[in-house]
Amino acid sequence: MSGEYYSSLSAANAPVDQCPSIIIAPNLTTFERIDKDNAMLLVVDMQIGLFEVVRDYQPDEYKNNILAHAALGKVFNLPTILTTSTQQGPNGPLPKEIIEMHPSAPLIKRQGEVNAWDNADFRAAVKATGKKQVIMAGITTDVCTTFLALSLIEEGYTVFANHEASGAASRRIADEANARMRQAGVHILSMFAIACDLMRNWTYTPGAPQMLPFFDRYFSVYGYLTRGHDAAIESGQILPGESQ
Repeated sequence: MSGEYYSSLSAANAPVDQCPSIIIAPNLTTFERIDKDNAMLLVVDMQIGLFEVVRDYQPDEYKNNILAHAALGKVFNLPTILTTSTQQGPNGPLPKEIIEMHPSAPLIKRQGEVNAWDNADFRAAVKATGKKQVIMAGITTDVCTTFLALSLIEEGYTVFANHEASGAASRRIADEANARMRQAGVHILSMFAIACDLMRNWTYTPGAPQMLPFFDRYFSVYGYLTRGHDAAIESGQILPGESQ
């Protein structure tokens, strides 16, 4: 075996501070809270044709996830921008539920640009919001979400990617795309984390009166938790042997 092989083998087993050739990628993501007064929501290529490509979620689960993502803009009154890619072809239009949620939102119908940031109308719509934090998701995770998220980071925006509302052709593809974004400084969050950070306090507005119905519809595990609490208050009783 060559000397180069033994040299690389020794380097692999040596302490990091003795291996100048080993590059440790820095973690560029720092904690930054989402400010509902400085945030916008992007709905990127969540088209009914592209929906068929998604394989890292069950169809019913993923439909709920994208509708929940779009509904965040409505419940928190966030500037919302919709965009599609060649929707007259097999990618298809956005689901009617999303259009009905945001009838006045800009809908940028791109005619070729894979990365939405390459479209001048889309860039203008984003800049017109005056916001510097971006909550986004799209189909597919590795292309439409990742390309745009990295472009936004380069432009100086703080990006929060809703990983539950971005879909990919496999879980492995999604994991690798999320790792790529995270390394570049994109915050990868669940819908529940995004919603709670936007809300911050159950006594604020939006708070419990607005968010409990939202969670009941889109985050059923929490919705049923609150329903159970309501049922217990209304007609529940402690059973013999039940822990209090």
